[in-house]
Amino acid sequence: MKGLRFLFSRAVQGLIVMFGVSLLVFFALFLTGDPAVLMMAPDSTAQEIADFREAMGFNDPIIVQYGRFLVDALRGDLGNSLRYSRPAMELLTERLGATALLALSALLWSSLLGFVLGAISAVRRNSPIDFAIRVISLLGQAVPVFWLALMLIILFSLNLRWLPSSGYGSFQQLIMPSLALGAYYLSAITRLVRSSLIETLGENYIRTARAKGLSEWRIVVRHALRNAMIPVVTLQGMYLASLMGGALVTEIIFAWPGIGRLAVEAIQNRDFPVVQAVVLFAALVFVVANFLVDVAYTWLNPRIRL
Repeated sequence: MKGLRFLFSRAVQGLIVMFGVSLLVFFALFLTGDPAVLMMAPDSTAQEIADFREAMGFNDPIIVQYGRFLVDALRGDLGNSLRYSRPAMELLTERLGATALLALSALLWSSLLGFVLGAISAVRRNSPIDFAIRVISLLGQAVPVFWLALMLIILFSLNLRWLPSSGYGSFQQLIMPSLALGAYYLSAITRLVRSSLIETLGENYIRTARAKGLSEWRIVVRHALRNAMIPVVTLQGMYLASLMGGALVTEIIFAWPGIGRLAVEAIQNRDFPVVQAVVLFAALVFVVANFLVDVAYTWLNPRIRL
């Protein structure tokens, strides 16, 4: 029951967050002046702007406009793109597959390798291999995504000619964007697994397992790793959501046709319905990812379930 109450409270918090984001997304449209003037071309006449303002409902009271916006958003209707004359959600869903492929592939390889390196570093604490892993992890977190992406292009595309520098559609075109996006998270996960596992290996029940003569790797895999995973799983939800921001830079550099690239194009072209759709979607990903983390945390931590 305690676990259900915990998940219910987290779900309510997620709904509050989404409501707050919807308020920000809607009212941000009016912060810089008349949205009709911002959306129309610079050479539009006053009559064209007035007709557009009336068609978009900008003459209605602000509360009425927000209510209409909220109801339409709940139905998945965020208006038509001003550039493409197509529903904003349709454009978003077309790009979703590319971004999901990039983000999940980066999260997958960085998580798996991060767990392995973090476990090795913890078990071989203060050894040369531990020192090497820690140095590489620090460097990985210090290197900006855009710089690493450019270095990968110079090395593997221009010099070695092993991989294409841009594009979408093949495994070879996925490798470099995934490496650039996942490098930071590999370093962070490695360091977190190491510190969490070292702390867990100092617990009394681990000393008891050692006293029984169990091998170190069996102790790590069967006894310590599950408890050490709790903070790591919590971090995974934040990483999955923040990959959306990292994907923006990566998609631009590698010409990857995802949501991040769509957002940049929409901002450059003042396509506000698409910008609103992207921001709301990013907030939804953040809320859902963190709720799934809470579910996993409840399963991993018996104290929450009781």
